[in-house]
Amino acid sequence: MSTSSIVLFNKPYGVQSQFRDDSNNDHTTLSEYFNDKSLRIAGRLDATSEGLLILTDDGRVNKAITQPPKTNKFARSTTKQGKTYLVQVEGLATPLQLLALTKGVLLKDGKTLPAKAVLVNEAELPIQLWQRDPPIRERKNIPTSWLMLTIYEGKNRQVRRMTAQVGLPCLRLIRWSVAGFELGDLAVGEQLRIELSPEHYKQLAIND
Repeated sequence: MSTSSIVLFNKPYGVQSQFRDDSNNDHTTLSEYFNDKSLRIAGRLDATSEGLLILTDDGRVNKAITQPPKTNKFARSTTKQGKTYLVQVEGLATPLQLLALTKGVLLKDGKTLPAKAVLVNEAELPIQLWQRDPPIRERKNIPTSWLMLTIYEGKNRQVRRMTAQVGLPCLRLIRWSVAGFELGDLAVGEQLRIELSPEHYKQLAIND
């Protein structure tokens, strides 16, 4: 098997997960950060979401990340294909709300697969938070919570819709990990190229 590489990128708030600007908004695109036209995005992030974006020039890698192995409707996909988000929500998350997220939430386009949802203190987050521009909206006398939420599928704006459905509007969304690759200590707008090893291909369930 020929080897290839991936690029881990800490996507800033307000940057579209595409190279070409075909919209009428004020968001910038990835073309301001990359000039390698062979790279393709393996799993998009909304412009208003931040964190880990993976790019690759290998179609097998792209498919392994964006189209993980199928499972029956009662089972999670392989844990290595999970995506973990750090989610700041409005209000203090209760055990019942966390349980609802864990069991799956009924959305307009169907019920989500079982997920992992953990309430964490800001000091326990696996990253040092950076200042977001613009800052989140805050309302006096309404506290916020941080969740670590791992999902195993990719419905449109899924995390935001899940938390809203259980009564926890999303204020800030940062993707921490995808398919076993983590954001680590990448600064906002910083990128890291990784040469894939046999272990990485195994992690992604890519065979010869």
